[in-house]
Amino acid sequence: MCCLFTTLVILGPRAAIFLWWLVEPARWSLAFDTFIWPFLGFLFLPWLTLAFVLASPGGIEGFDWILLGLAFLMDIMSYGGGAFGNRDRVQSYYR
Repeated sequence: MCCLFTTLVILGPRAAIFLWWLVEPARWSLAFDTFIWPFLGFLFLPWLTLAFVLASPGGIEGFDWILLGLAFLMDIMSYGGGAFGNRDRVQSYYR
């Protein structure tokens, strides 16, 4: 199990979403009513989607909101980090 977790961390959250959905589809059905929300989460906010599936079966309350907020920040930082890392490649970013 430890090697599987490490592999998923290396591959990223989208691989974790796909594998978790294959292993435990009932949990995903419990968290989401339709297919569109997990699909959009897979495309745009993968960390938030993983956190929501982790927190939602018991109801979202208390610390779950902090977990969802941190996951949202991780998604935003992953997009912003790519822009910050590539700022030298785009001419308009020079001062």
